[in-house]
Amino acid sequence: MRFDYKAENKTLRKQITVLKMEREILKKGDGILREGKLVRFEFIHAEKANFPIQVLCRVLEVSRSGYYRWRDAEPSEHSKQDEQLKLEIKAIHSESRGTYGSPRVHAELQAKGFEIGRNRVARIMAEEGITGRRPARFCKTTDSNHDKPIAPNLVERDFEPAAPNRIWAADITYIPTAAGWVYLAVVLDLFSRRVIGWAVADHMRTELVLEALDRALGTRDIGDDLIHHSDRGSQYASHRHREELERRGIMCSMSAKGCCYDNAVVESFFATLKKELVYRTNWLDYNEANMSIVEYIQVFYNCRRRHSTLGYVSPIEFEASHANEVEDDLAA
Repeated sequence: MRFDYKAENKTLRKQITVLKMEREILKKGDGILREGKLVRFEFIHAEKANFPIQVLCRVLEVSRSGYYRWRDAEPSEHSKQDEQLKLEIKAIHSESRGTYGSPRVHAELQAKGFEIGRNRVARIMAEEGITGRRPARFCKTTDSNHDKPIAPNLVERDFEPAAPNRIWAADITYIPTAAGWVYLAVVLDLFSRRVIGWAVADHMRTELVLEALDRALGTRDIGDDLIHHSDRGSQYASHRHREELERRGIMCSMSAKGCCYDNAVVESFFATLKKELVYRTNWLDYNEANMSIVEYIQVFYNCRRRHSTLGYVSPIEFEASHANEVEDDLAA
């Protein structure tokens, strides 16, 4: 009797095909055998167009009848809620310009009236591949090699004043465009972390920081106890800048030499700006960069972005809440 090599080869090819499928299933479902049956059923349902259900069930060590019962069953209330939450989370993430991670998404859901734990939000985001923007390492250069007078550090890393217009913090950063660098100077009120003054220019002369200061002064009513804190950059130590502070009755404060931690709040803002906007955008020139940065500050950062230090409300919301508390105290 002659051996049927043709049939044997066909059988071997079939076995090889099955083995390749099994390997591919295990590769795509890395670690899924450690999960419960429901997770494995969901994986089978997602991959049934790519692999035979019989092979999927065998590799994942579940019965076909169990899979079919799960497939044909009515979705649980928890599953229905998850589907609704997926839509809400995707909308919130999109509205945040793709920047929010689970803590801020969780805060936004709570503000919308959803009673949900942060772990559940994190799980759904992981399942849907939704991630926030992670901070990038931030590098800053300050021209402190000058012979201009230096002010003492009046803040000493006390970044939580009890009311607005007690401590303003200022700094400059570099922004790349295709046509060259542009420079952003900001002034933040440390009470609310709100950007109250800013200026964008194609230079970093003293006029840049004076414009940011002038914008801040144009929007706030200040008293006699306001501190303006910055690093030792030549723009902030210049005669014109210090003269303007003195004319307005503002006390001047400066960080220790080369110590970014003394102005950590503004450093943190710049890191956030670069993470959420600058590193994701390619601007042609100053005009494009200016419009985009101003829109980010005014429309998103000050008004909408939830700040972890403020209990996950925006800077403007935080200030409004404080103003209401003051009014209530005066009326009492």
